[in-house]
Amino acid sequence: PGERTFYALSMFPYPSGSLHMGHVRNYVITDVIARMQRLKGAAVLHPMGWDAFGLPAENAAIERGVDPADWTEANIRSMRDQLRSLGLSIDWDREVTTCHPDYYRWTQSLFLRLFARGLAYRKEAAVNWDPVDQTVLANEHRSWRSGAQVERRLLRQWFLGITRYADGLLDDLERLQGWPERVRTMQANWIGRSRGAEIRFPLALPAEAGISVFTTRPDTLFGVTYLVLAPEHPMVDSLTSTDQAGAVEAFRAEMARSSARERTAEDRPKRGVALGGSVVHPLTRQAVPVWIADYVLPEYGTGAVMGVPAHDARDFAFASSHGLPVRVVISEDGQALADPPDGAYVGPGVLINSMGFDGVASAAAGPLITAALSAAGLGAEKVQYRLRDWLISRQRYWGCPIPIIHCQDCGAVPVPEEQLPVLLPRGVEIRARGGSPLASLEHWAAVDCPCCGKAARRETDTMDTFMCSSWYFLRYTDPRNSDSAFSSEAVNRWMGVDQYVGGVEHAILHLLYSRFLTRFLADQNLLQVREPFDRLLTQGMVQAITYRNPATRRYIAPAAVKDPTDPRDPETGEPLDTFFEKMSKSKHNGIDPNSVIERYGADTARMFILFKAPPEKDLEWDDADVEGQFRFLQRLWRQIDAFAAAGGRLDGQREDLAGIPARTLSPLDRDIRRATHVAIKEISQDLEDAYQFNTAVAELMKFSNALADLGKAQPAVQQEAVAPFAPHLSEELWHRLHGPGSVHSQRWPSLDQDALSQDTIPLVIQVRGRTRGTIQVPGNADRATLESLALASDLAGKWLQGARPRRVIVVPGRLVNLVP
Repeated sequence: PGERTFYALSMFPYPSGSLHMGHVRNYVITDVIARMQRLKGAAVLHPMGWDAFGLPAENAAIERGVDPADWTEANIRSMRDQLRSLGLSIDWDREVTTCHPDYYRWTQSLFLRLFARGLAYRKEAAVNWDPVDQTVLANEHRSWRSGAQVERRLLRQWFLGITRYADGLLDDLERLQGWPERVRTMQANWIGRSRGAEIRFPLALPAEAGISVFTTRPDTLFGVTYLVLAPEHPMVDSLTSTDQAGAVEAFRAEMARSSARERTAEDRPKRGVALGGSVVHPLTRQAVPVWIADYVLPEYGTGAVMGVPAHDARDFAFASSHGLPVRVVISEDGQALADPPDGAYVGPGVLINSMGFDGVASAAAGPLITAALSAAGLGAEKVQYRLRDWLISRQRYWGCPIPIIHCQDCGAVPVPEEQLPVLLPRGVEIRARGGSPLASLEHWAAVDCPCCGKAARRETDTMDTFMCSSWYFLRYTDPRNSDSAFSSEAVNRWMGVDQYVGGVEHAILHLLYSRFLTRFLADQNLLQVREPFDRLLTQGMVQAITYRNPATRRYIAPAAVKDPTDPRDPETGEPLDTFFEKMSKSKHNGIDPNSVIERYGADTARMFILFKAPPEKDLEWDDADVEGQFRFLQRLWRQIDAFAAAGGRLDGQREDLAGIPARTLSPLDRDIRRATHVAIKEISQDLEDAYQFNTAVAELMKFSNALADLGKAQPAVQQEAVAPFAPHLSEELWHRLHGPGSVHSQRWPSLDQDALSQDTIPLVIQVRGRTRGTIQVPGNADRATLESLALASDLAGKWLQGARPRRVIVVPGRLVNLVP
């Protein structure tokens, strides 16, 4: 009872086989936080694991003929050794690996909980289909394996109902004050809650049919001059005229080969084709032509958009390029425009050309028009979300099997809990073509229905790897539990994560899915917290000097550049462009962490990573700064080694000189005491509150330099202060001075506020606001004393020449301004 816990967590890595400097930065930052919290007396959870399912292992199996499990395990062993070399204080007893059955058994159990509550379901969905590999590809993985042009197909896929949690996920972002504002904004935009109206545009015949659109601007309804459908919209065929059929079919085929990202790119011209058919405006009853266009997606809203070119920039661009009319229905002052507009007016104003709504302010007109539509049965208020339900189906082998059995009579039947895990079969031939390997494994797929006992088949899709990585932080709290994913006692002891560290590239999907699953499990009374991560730090990228030939666009390895002050292509002699970019193999600018550790040691690598830039900013690699940190650690070693060599020993004396009256200390000891406690104060604030590791390292260096200037070492404080940053050196220093025990089991030095005060401080003397010099005054002098000392000073005598000042302005601790 009363134990203070702290959960420090880095986003776990995919086991690619080798660490890069981005990994090093992430894990070192988290390690410093964890070490500091231990020194401050907290019980710390700092685990590590492996996000081990995914495409690269399957690709390795295809290219090299190796088993994905064997390839993954070999990579884990290699990366684990590299992580150990960094001196990370990781609790390896809690290691989890998502491709191990003792982990994915609980991923499957989580899926079944979602299924039982209607949050895991199947439906037809438009997906990116690789016709050669015969598999679904996520947008970010299009043409990843075969290189073929993808197609958009309708397939039955598994989804998770994250949209049911949309309001809570959005509203509670305000509570996440420990998250970067940028990340919260990205999540809010991704959820994309919009309030507006859903409006039905009837067909001429039959009257009851129609096309529904969602709009946040019902006040612009009278400005509609066309309707745009997604090429995949189910009404396209019925609205396409005979003479437009060829153009429509060609455009739809082209769009089937384009991703959503490509179709909606801001800088892409908006393209479309007229269908030839029309709908009826719900209030004016005029015919409205219908088009299809690239920028309308079937999965967003209703897959249909009303075109209001006078009051929407995208609609104006589309109308201008296709010769469509522009009807102005809002003006700033309610007066008709004399000339056609040269752009969309999107601001507030007064309605015109809007039948009985003319003269109404646009803000008030929206609800009134919506009410009129509702009365006519042609519209209603609506809240729309950009967020879609989470598609988790993958037609791949190396993923978590979905624990569902398909029975012709019973439908989709969950695998009984006691039969979990549904094991991923080993020794499977993985081909580059032919779809999911599991679908062809008859001995694995053919099973009896758990309900009726008749012949049935397993689900052969596997889960999106995000499913495994969106709850792993919960398993860390109780990783060896064989009866449940975690016990309530363990998970409630540690959750939520006090500090989560990872790249901003995971700001949306991983973090949003993790929040969703945590909320779901909280609703099942399996844990108390509803938000998994209290504080989030998104570290910047690690960049390195990059050389590129501007003519050929070819990247040149730094080692091939003979003169960095005048970089030239080693083959052609052409001048090279020089800039910093994220480290990558393709740019030949990567720095191998192992080479840095072998040359300088892990502590130097850690110190440089922490010192070079604030954690949230990009870091530019600089060999000179690496050397600088190496020299500092050498100097610190020599400083304390000299103390030990001179017979210095630590025997329990209060070396920080805390609590000792200043009058009993020599001037040197007073200076040492103040330097010591200034360092303790500044480093503590940087490591506990602001996470400004760069200024903490700078303060540590400043402290060491101050002691060197004073000709004195402070071994206990110095070794404890450096412990979170350079754990190996600090431990060596400890054993040099103490023998047994460990510096990492000590307590962080206590701050003595009294030690921060100075006996005397410089006080600036101003006359009429102009600085005339400084005098030394007692550090604790009050206003009256400062005024008296200033008036009695030689500076006052010189510049006032006996005159009595009319005003004296005192700024304690800084200055006195004398105004004659």
